Amino acid sequence: MINFIKRNSEQVVAPVSGKCISITQVNDEVFSSKAMGDGFAIIPNNCTVVSPVNGEVVLIAETKHAFGLKTKKGVEVLVHIGLDTVQLEGKGFTVHVKQGDKVKAGETVISFDRTYVENSSIDMTTMTVFTSGLTEEVCLECYEKQVDQGDILIPKI
Repeated sequence: MINFIKRNSEQVVAPVSGKCISITQVNDEVFSSKAMGDGFAIIPNNCTVVSPVNGEVVLIAETKHAFGLKTKKGVEVLVHIGLDTVQLEGKGFTVHVKQGDKVKAGETVISFDRTYVENSSIDMTTMTVFTSGLTEEVCLECYEKQVDQGDILIPKI
């Protein structure tokens, strides 16, 4: 259950429940090298992906496996669900918002069919990447620990 108490508009919450890891541990060089930006990853144990920030939906991937957000302060965030999920061509994913929508941290953006994805042998590690506007290195106390969807991971960006 996500706690919708008044959140600071600059907080970052966990988009999924699961084990939080450093972006450098992701099994994909584009993410682990931070080529797209710094961030964190979660190996999910649920099938619903929520917005990690308050912001505007600026991108929904055609293949439904990723979405981009922009905060009022101009921080741009990409949430990428799984590795090589683009090959699923959107099958197994449901989008609950549209480009241009304003979302709050903890609001459902995309869900996926766990059985379908697992049968496709896809690594569902979900990355949250700050593609623009974040100047500090992302280093979380929760690395290697379980987090719940909606938990505050970064108190202020």
